Amino acid sequence: MLDLSYVREHQDEIRQMLKTRAPELNFDDFLRIDTDRRTYLKDLDSLRAEKNKANDQITQLLKEKKDPKPTIASMKSIAQKIDVLESKVGEINEKLNQILLIVPNKPHKSVKSGEDSSKNIQIRQSETPKKPDFELKNHIELGQNLGIFDLVRGSKIAGSAFVVYSGHGARLQRALVNFMLDTHTKDHGYQEFWPPALVNRASMTGTGQLPKFEEDMYRLRDDDLFLIPTAEVPLTNLHRDEVLKEEELPLKYTAYTPCFRREAGSYGKDTKGLVRVHQFDKVELVKFCKPEDSYEEHEKMLKDAEKVLELLKIPYRVMQLCSGDMGFAAAKCYDIEAWAPALGRWLEVSSVSNFEDFQARRANIRFKRKATGKSELVHTLNGSALALPRVVIAILENFQNADGSLLIPEVLRPYMGGLTILRKV
Repeated sequence: MLDLSYVREHQDEIRQMLKTRAPELNFDDFLRIDTDRRTYLKDLDSLRAEKNKANDQITQLLKEKKDPKPTIASMKSIAQKIDVLESKVGEINEKLNQILLIVPNKPHKSVKSGEDSSKNIQIRQSETPKKPDFELKNHIELGQNLGIFDLVRGSKIAGSAFVVYSGHGARLQRALVNFMLDTHTKDHGYQEFWPPALVNRASMTGTGQLPKFEEDMYRLRDDDLFLIPTAEVPLTNLHRDEVLKEEELPLKYTAYTPCFRREAGSYGKDTKGLVRVHQFDKVELVKFCKPEDSYEEHEKMLKDAEKVLELLKIPYRVMQLCSGDMGFAAAKCYDIEAWAPALGRWLEVSSVSNFEDFQARRANIRFKRKATGKSELVHTLNGSALALPRVVIAILENFQNADGSLLIPEVLRPYMGGLTILRKV
């Protein structure tokens, strides 16, 4: 959430930002409501001053043994006006808060302005993808031939865009999760958590999924709980309404969780195979840090996520997103994309975002400065490291052999019981 005073004082900047970030928002209506609020508050202050003055007059009249009834009647009239205005201010505050909750974060100065992914900038590429000397199978054909996943039975059990992994496929999922968690905890210094996969409305609001994206979430209506779209939600909300110690920062957390997304706004888009599914597994990274450190920590987190692909030896590239392609809460975001040669395209396997104080203001997460004793909002960051379905696609399509077998990436072999090659079932 943006600070209201900042929005008020930087109207031209916010108006320009909304052109690419949220063109549907009526900023003039927001400013009008805010103007009405300030007018009512000014009137309230005036009435409260009158009430205090009347109280003093009544006290003085009683001391002088004079009749206070006319002044008491006047004070009651003022009190009634105050009640009416306080009610109006309460309603306006709620309106402003609801609008602020759907205003996206302002981009960092280094973010290029643009409406869509065509304006994204490639930062680097790990290597030039190799062209095999045989005809590649796509991940769907190869995965089903190897018997590692079943889209038909996934659809039968739950519906379209669900998948069942079995045998070596299930073990590959487990191997990837354990490899990623070991890398981030042992090599990168993150603390591992195993959080709930269900969270309450306050948690989803704190990280920015609600109220704007409620239609994309799976919700248990009887309990008003939500299946998490990412471990970012429970990990960030671990410290909701808390004041952290400066010397503890940065806090670096990681977790594996299943993730659930209805993808209500993407009907018919990337629906084949594992590219876009409703339930998937992911290892997530989250950081809490001081404002002055957040962009250095952002670059470090990006490197931590890249390291997974480097170790797997999957070709990848890093893209810096333009303003219109970034997530709602991000101030700056990098996407890491893995190469899928049979599909002939780059697939996003991670988004690494700096939210600055946007989430911390919504979730009320602060830290206390040792030098001043004052509390300030922390900066929060998160990154996928990594999302499994598209990593599986990249492994299948980059490590397949001409005979339809699959070479297991070397770094995963200890997690696969020493297995080096998967062959057709």
